[in-house]
Amino acid sequence: MPAAAPDPRHALVLFSGGQDSTACLAWALDRYERVETVGFDYGQRHRIELDCRTVVRDALAAQFPHWAARLGDDHLLDLRLLGQLSDTALTSERAIAIAANGLPNTFVPGRNLLFFNFAAALAWRRGASVLVGGMCETDYSGYPDCRDNTLKALQVALSLGLDAPMVVETPLMWLSKAQTWALTDRLGGAALNALIIEHTHTCYLGERGTLHAWGHGCGQCPACALRRNGFEAWQPAGATP
Repeated sequence: MPAAAPDPRHALVLFSGGQDSTACLAWALDRYERVETVGFDYGQRHRIELDCRTVVRDALAAQFPHWAARLGDDHLLDLRLLGQLSDTALTSERAIAIAANGLPNTFVPGRNLLFFNFAAALAWRRGASVLVGGMCETDYSGYPDCRDNTLKALQVALSLGLDAPMVVETPLMWLSKAQTWALTDRLGGAALNALIIEHTHTCYLGERGTLHAWGHGCGQCPACALRRNGFEAWQPAGATP
């Protein structure tokens, strides 16, 4: 059977350079006719993930030429005001811990809400009507702005506020990390997962020295633990979701 025609809509992927956003970028490239990316500099304690963004995009285009034709412009927005408002383990040098409110102190209040608002404004200008983000409430750190209901409500608000349909897609929302590895295996096979292992970055501490079987990272922070455990859970089965 011939390959299905791509969805003609224009998508904008919230792309950080990490595993989840790379999975979402591959998912969007497999589905939509035109895909652009947007990243955010919000005063992170390290810039390694931002530095990975260009490397990952270039590697995807080089290794998957059928996606390269669909991959459009990249945008990096300056949201350092968010870092100035936040006092978290992602925006300052402090140990990762659980705060008094029960959330990890890696939670940056309002981050995803602001990201989607700025992404929607950019999408409107660029003629895109689909926003794609890697938020998940299966294997995640409990952030309230990652929850499905939050993003469904935000989709309604964005569409009303722009007086134009703005769809928020979260393809990882109900997947475990093991299923995320399986998803990228289905989309791009061993080559895509090798690219994710080598070039993406998730570690909260910015550790890039050691390359583990699941990728670079300190191996101890919550982000590394989720990534490692998901990889180990997926690896023996090798099954797709």
